[in-house]
Amino acid sequence: MDFLGKKTYADEFSMKQAIISKMKDFILEIGKDFIYMGQEYRLQVGCEDFRIDLLFFHRELRCLVAFEVKMGRFHPSDLGQLEFYLEALDRDVKKQHENPSIGILLCKDKDDEVVEYAMSRSLSPTLVAEYQLNLPTKKILQAKIKELFDEKNDN
Repeated sequence: MDFLGKKTYADEFSMKQAIISKMKDFILEIGKDFIYMGQEYRLQVGCEDFRIDLLFFHRELRCLVAFEVKMGRFHPSDLGQLEFYLEALDRDVKKQHENPSIGILLCKDKDDEVVEYAMSRSLSPTLVAEYQLNLPTKKILQAKIKELFDEKNDN
């Protein structure tokens, strides 16, 4: 968490907001094809409101990209939450000419075997990654997004 500086936070919400703010700036820098759509993007399903941490549109992939940030270790229920958001985006937000939404789940830590089990039956294009103090290069991130999109098209 060094990229947040030495600042201490009163609660998890304010720390999460600081992380999201830094991420938003970073993602907007990694490529001209990302269009920022919102932070804490509101979705209404039934009579309940839900909020996606960050929502972007990727022009080249022609799809919505939802980012969820988790303060702790990956848990399989995090994936269920993100898949729920992707379904809501595809049903209620996505335009007819756009591709299915992509989800990226950023966790403080993950156990690769738990992630593999959790994603083994998942049909949604989703990526689970640990956030790091040293961010990957723009080229690596663009390649990962393209790889995820290509996998989705192969299925």
